[in-house]
Amino acid sequence: MANIREIRERVASIQQILKITNAMYLMSSSKLKKARKSLEATEPYFYKLQSTIESVLEHTPHTRQLYFDRRDNIPEDKRKRGYIVITADKGLCGSYNHNILKYTEQELKKAPDIDNCYLFIMGQVGRMHFQNRKREAKKAYVDSEFLYTTQNPTLYRAREIAELVLEKFENHELDEVHLIYTDMVNSSQSEPRTVRLLPFERKHFGKAVDGTMKKLPKASFEPNPEEVMSYLIPNYAKGIIYGAMVEAFCSEQHARMTAMDAATTSAKDMIRELSLLYNRARQAAITQEITEVCSGASSVEK
Repeated sequence: MANIREIRERVASIQQILKITNAMYLMSSSKLKKARKSLEATEPYFYKLQSTIESVLEHTPHTRQLYFDRRDNIPEDKRKRGYIVITADKGLCGSYNHNILKYTEQELKKAPDIDNCYLFIMGQVGRMHFQNRKREAKKAYVDSEFLYTTQNPTLYRAREIAELVLEKFENHELDEVHLIYTDMVNSSQSEPRTVRLLPFERKHFGKAVDGTMKKLPKASFEPNPEEVMSYLIPNYAKGIIYGAMVEAFCSEQHARMTAMDAATTSAKDMIRELSLLYNRARQAAITQEITEVCSGASSVEK
């Protein structure tokens, strides 16, 4: 059995860890609420933007737009696919990083040719994971200049990312762009998800068609519908990326809250067990002292 001093030092050490896990839990809770509030403040704008794009497509059904080009002339094994993967910058968040990295590897295996896959990694954990796999024979290209943090997601960062992938799509450096992130299904469950960002499809904006013709009011676009869509689509892409960043950030904070809550519970259980050991050791020491005093008194009397 450990002596009283060792047990006391271990209890003090665990109490310090307990303070840290409690603080991390509170910080993650505060960050999650702040991110949710920011997303709710911007959602009306992007919903209105989506309805505006839908209206333009309804009035101009035959409009050809660059971001809707599916490039059917390129075979599947020759298509260049880009993946924006959102991971965390830190650990201590349970299986959050493991799940999104494993899901990304499964998505890459579905591609006909992994050499034509390009990864744009957000988060230090994912970036280090895929860069360390470059020694393998078959690998996806990781953009080493795509250095974006996942902490404090903002519309400014989302706009920069959207402009980058849209430019590569316009220059035919990418034929498809997919967004991989962790979506919060509900307050207690999160799961990885893939969303195709480019090329856009009309079904993303239109409503269900029942086969009847709908009479629409006349509409005019200045200078033309193509220019209007060229302005609206990049802003809508920015909204999709921003929403994914916030969802991933909230999922990370929720996973960290769960992990820190479990760590706090384990620390309290350890302190309870060590307190019992401390009391037993202290009682044994007192009993031993009493026994020694009694033995000494008996020897003096003799």
